[in-house]
Amino acid sequence: MISAIKSMLGFGPAVDWAALVAAGAEIIDVRSKGEFLGGHIKHSVNIPLSELGNHLSKIKKDSIIITCCASGMRSASAKNMLAANGFTKVYNGGGWMTLQNKIR
Repeated sequence: MISAIKSMLGFGPAVDWAALVAAGAEIIDVRSKGEFLGGHIKHSVNIPLSELGNHLSKIKKDSIIITCCASGMRSASAKNMLAANGFTKVYNGGGWMTLQNKIR
């Protein structure tokens, strides 16, 4: 049961976040524009979760994508939305500040 919940939220085995970024991963921050302007990971792209569905055609399906937000809940929803639309290399990076520390 717990592993199913973790999987739904996008949490799973340990991920080498720095290696994904080094391999060209695109970081999509799904917080609001105001939250993003208050601080974000350098080179990340802001697409609020409420607008993500309208931007799917602008994201390459074969890209490595890391989603992030404030806590990991919206980024989990974004990961699931992307996966449901055929994106195969999508990772939930969780909260942007924690992710930022892991990719340094």
